[in-house]
Amino acid sequence: MSGFHERLRQKPRFWCMSMMVGIISDTHDRLPLIDIAVQRLNQEGVEVVLHAGDYSAPFVAPRFKPLKPKMIGVLGNNDAEKELLRKNFDEIGIEIRGRFAEVKVDGLKVALLHGEEAELLESLLNTGSYDVIVHGHTHRAEIRKEGRVLAINPGEVCGYLSEKATIALLNTEPMDAKIVPLRVSSSEIW
Repeated sequence: MSGFHERLRQKPRFWCMSMMVGIISDTHDRLPLIDIAVQRLNQEGVEVVLHAGDYSAPFVAPRFKPLKPKMIGVLGNNDAEKELLRKNFDEIGIEIRGRFAEVKVDGLKVALLHGEEAELLESLLNTGSYDVIVHGHTHRAEIRKEGRVLAINPGEVCGYLSEKATIALLNTEPMDAKIVPLRVSSSEIW
């Protein structure tokens, strides 16, 4: 087949349907809020969830079992018993990679890391090698554009530092993200 005909067979990016991606970080053993985040991600109909680390302890893994979409995560600086944590997630079909993951999502090249190494994070942003960089660590929800790179910090699910439990949603076409507060009452988290 000629190169021209091969290009005709390939579906251009602008013909693709968009995909909704859920982005979470810093769940820190806050079990009731993990339950609420999982419920919200299921309600939003996301097709994949990216977790930027800091689950904290291996006993949190079963709380993610009701999650309908596939989840890929990385480890954060506060994750304990890393091998057991990975094993527990693996048992429920969730992939926890390591400190860094390169993920393809709907044709986008995504860097997934916790983000505690500020110099590494800035370097990834400045290289322009990724379409999207997902990170956490600061517990501050933030979406910013650096050149053509979209950087997303979903904030914290746990709500410990900011007193706000948040996740992010990424719509791959157009490449657009938003921070979504998790509405919770004090009776739900204690």
